[in-house]
Amino acid sequence: MNSPILTIAERNTIESGPWFSKLSPALRSAILSRSTVRRVSDSALLSSRGQPADEWIGVARGAVRVSSVSLSGKQITLTYVEPGTWFGDIALFDGMPRTHDANAHGETTLLVVRKPDFKELLQQHVELYEALLRLNCRRLRLMFNVVEDLNTLPLAARLAKQLLLLARSYGIAQGEEIRIGLQLAQEDLAQLLGASRQRVNQELKSFEREGAVRIEPTRLVVLSKDKLMAIAEG
Repeated sequence: MNSPILTIAERNTIESGPWFSKLSPALRSAILSRSTVRRVSDSALLSSRGQPADEWIGVARGAVRVSSVSLSGKQITLTYVEPGTWFGDIALFDGMPRTHDANAHGETTLLVVRKPDFKELLQQHVELYEALLRLNCRRLRLMFNVVEDLNTLPLAARLAKQLLLLARSYGIAQGEEIRIGLQLAQEDLAQLLGASRQRVNQELKSFEREGAVRIEPTRLVVLSKDKLMAIAEG
C-alpha cells in the first residue's frame, strides 16, 4: 500500500506558508523529506493534554483546533491552526507534556515529522533553531496582544478583530464579499473570545444590521472589511 502524498494544492499551501517559505531551499527540502502525510477526518484527536510530545506537525489543508477544558468542565478554544502553519515544536524542545488538546477541524491534511527526525533536523540545520526562535517570538507577541485585548477591549471590538483575522486566514473572495471558509458555529466563536454564545450572537446581529457581515448557517460572510475595522478600532 502506497503512502499518501500531498496534492498540488496542499504542497503549494505548505511551501507558500509565511514561515516555511522563508527557510533556505535545503532546509525546506530536508523537512519535506522527513515528513509523512496524514489525512484525518473532522474532530479526529491528534494529541491530548498531558501526553508526551512525539510529533511536529504542519497543516496542509483544513485546520486544527487547540483547546482545553476548564475546571468547571467548559470547553475553551485557544486558536485554530491554519493551513501553512507548523505547530507542536515547543513540547519537543522542553520535553514537557502537551499543554492542550488538538483536534482536526474539518477534513484535514497534515505533514508529520517524528520526534527523532525533528531532533536530527535541528542537529543538521542550525538555521532551524533560529527559524523556530523567530516563530515562537511571533507566537509570544500574538499571545500578548490577545491578553491585552481581553483586558482592554469590549466584546464587539474583539469579535470584529477575530472576524478580520479569520477572513485573512480562511477568506474566499466572492466579488466584493469574503466568505470565511472555516466552518464555525457561534459557540466556537464564543469559545475563542471567552464570551457566551448569546452575547456573540447579539454582536453578530448588530454587525449584520450595520452591513458589516451576513450570517449564514455555520458560515459568516464579510461584506465590509472597512466597517469591521472601524468596529475593531472602537
